[in-house]
Amino acid sequence: MLANGHRLLKVNFDTGDWVYWAPRRSWHFRGDVESLRDFLDDKYQKFGVTDQILFGDRRPVHRPAVEHGAARGVRTHVFEEGYFRPYWVTLEREGVNSHSLLPRDPDWFWEVGGRLPDPPQPVGFHSPFRTRAIHDVLYHLAGMTNPVFFPRYRTHAPLPAAVEYAGYVKRLTMLRLWHRRRDADRIAALINSGKQFYLLPLQLNSDAQISDHSRFADMNEVIEYVMESFSRRADNDVYLVIKNHSLDAGLGHHARTIARTAKRLDVEGRVVYLESGDLELLLRHARGCVTVNSTTGIIALGLGCPTMTLSDPIYNLPGLTFQRPLDAFWRDGTVPDAELFRRFRNTVIHATQVNGGFYSSEGIALAVANSLQKLEAERSPLEALL
Repeated sequence: MLANGHRLLKVNFDTGDWVYWAPRRSWHFRGDVESLRDFLDDKYQKFGVTDQILFGDRRPVHRPAVEHGAARGVRTHVFEEGYFRPYWVTLEREGVNSHSLLPRDPDWFWEVGGRLPDPPQPVGFHSPFRTRAIHDVLYHLAGMTNPVFFPRYRTHAPLPAAVEYAGYVKRLTMLRLWHRRRDADRIAALINSGKQFYLLPLQLNSDAQISDHSRFADMNEVIEYVMESFSRRADNDVYLVIKNHSLDAGLGHHARTIARTAKRLDVEGRVVYLESGDLELLLRHARGCVTVNSTTGIIALGLGCPTMTLSDPIYNLPGLTFQRPLDAFWRDGTVPDAELFRRFRNTVIHATQVNGGFYSSEGIALAVANSLQKLEAERSPLEALL
């Protein structure tokens, strides 16, 4: 953007931000969140800020920026993980997920999506988890100096990074030594048996989809809520498969919660817990999928799997997701409308998705190149459709 004549003002909230941006010029915010509006006002006026770019819109230091930017006539561009993955990232104005400007009207998607062509295949790229993990560690190592350089900074993460890393190491070791082989055998046995099952994919407790966009405090609450409904209403010969998130640090003790709840509800033989496993394989054979607000829901819809969401994601539309209470889903779940989903997908990709990624140099280069036109445009693709 600098090459196109734009001026760029970078604000750092902690040492990790500072180190990763150095040696380029930037400004530090070292105050309390309550004083952020005054800090932003000063920068808006001093530099004539017209637009601001954030990664995510629900972190404590981002919420005042979104709200105050709107009040001051500053446009907000929000990057987030892609609604469709793995080769897309999300770029929307003013908000994402539950705060997206996308309409919640299936008729709108039917009409608009019918005019749009199927999007081209995204350019693929290699994005190894190892690279993401290394940068995460380096960022948090830099953050160890926050008490010196940013003493008022408070992370949005619920647990210290060192605690999460210890959990990851333990869980990844168990995955290699035990869980992957065991889980693959369990999935094969379940599918080969012909038994019907529902899938509950777990999310991270720290995910904004749980903490900000749902009524649940954490995934253990979700587990108990879903299992209680399953025990009341599902057919007695149907199973519930609960699969952990691939990036979970293993600190939520889900296996213990599931075992205790299954015993209390007398469904011990009908609940299968997986630490790993092929998600698409499970969805292709599942009788239905129950999710809070996960991209797994979009994958399920694309595979024609009946889907129930426990919050209000962008895909929670009549004709796509089940619109009645969870108790009714176990017996009355309906297959999503494939043509409506195609039109929904075409619209969302055209309006909000950018080919690229956040965690490799190749993915970042793609995201930057493909975002530039949308960032510079007076109207976003979604605003043009609206």
